[in-house]
Order: sequence, then structure tokens, then C-alpha cells
Amino acid sequence: MGTAQPILKYTLAEYLAFEERSEMKHEYYAGDIYAMAGASPTHNQLCFNLGGLLFASLKGSECRGFTSDQKIWIEAAGLTTYPDLTIVCGQAQYDSEHLTLLTNPRLIVEVLSPSTMAYDRGEKWAFYQQLPSLQEYLMVWQDRPQIEQYSRQSDDSWRYLRVAGLEQTLTLASLSCELLLAEIYSGIEFPPPKSPRPPIQIVPD
Repeated sequence: MGTAQPILKYTLAEYLAFEERSEMKHEYYAGDIYAMAGASPTHNQLCFNLGGLLFASLKGSECRGFTSDQKIWIEAAGLTTYPDLTIVCGQAQYDSEHLTLLTNPRLIVEVLSPSTMAYDRGEKWAFYQQLPSLQEYLMVWQDRPQIEQYSRQSDDSWRYLRVAGLEQTLTLASLSCELLLAEIYSGIEFPPPKSPRPPIQIVPD
């Protein structure tokens, strides 16, 4: 009978060294390294649209934005990940030992993909809530003009709001700005709506 091999775990420093050499992005969680899925053209266009709108809205303020190449570190969860967009207000703060790891985002945006939707809306959202600095979390749908928004309240609870429809306005209280969904989704072509159940097939006699 063979001897069981121990499961190899990586330190944060080992992960960061690996990530510097890798051509792909990876998340680090509790000693394990996970490959991140690639993004669709629609995903990338939504990130571009939203990043441009936020840049214009925040110009002259103390807030700045980061693209999906910026790693954030959630120490309480032991997670390093790459949000699609990150906004920091005031001085950006980084881990004292690993100066590439941002630790104080005020707003995080994830554009939902079919392969990661459950994670972004579930476990990953639970991890993000462990960031004391986070005030708002946005989940942007690709196949419809819809954004799910969580906003931190004064009692540390989170208020959920679903904003749907190109005529709607998204209010970001943490950044004191408003964005039109028609502008966020400018140039996006939506797939035809799916029927909730398969059609009946009539078989001739």
C-alpha cells in the first residue's frame, strides 16, 4: 500500500512569484492557486464603458480607479483576486509585505460571466464583505441591461438593489455620482430572450 502524499500548499509570497512569471491570471485562496477564466468581448466592452464613465465622473475628486490587472488582498479571507474594476478614495493602501496587493477598495465591480456568476454572486461576495473599506459592490449582467448593487449601511448591514432597464439610472452613494445604464451598455448587443421552458413539438399522426 502506497504512502499518501501531502497536499501541497503555497505561501502568499510563492503565489506572487509564480504570478509574475505566468501568462495567465490566478486567484490565491488559503494556500491554493486557481486559474481564472478568460473574458468575452462583451465583458471587456462593458468594463471599458464603465471604467470610462467612472473616470469622467470622478475627475477632480480624491477617488481613482484600477483595471482588472490590479490584485486586491482580503487578509481576513486569505484571498487574492482581480476585480474587473476597483475604485479607491483617498490614499491607496497596500499590504505591508507585498506592495502590489491593494487592501482598501471603496467600490468593486464584477461583470458577470456564465462560468463565474455563481461565485461572484455567492462565495466571492461573502469574501468581499470582509473588506472594512468596501462601501459598494456592483454585479453587471452581460445578457441584459441589469446591475445588482450592494451598499453598506451605517449599521454595517448591506442594502440590495436591482437596477434594470436602459432608461434607469445607477446611483453610487459612496462616490457621489450617477451613471445611466444606457451609457454603461452603449454598443452592447443583447441575445434574444430565452423561453423559460422548451416549446411543444407537435408530432403529425
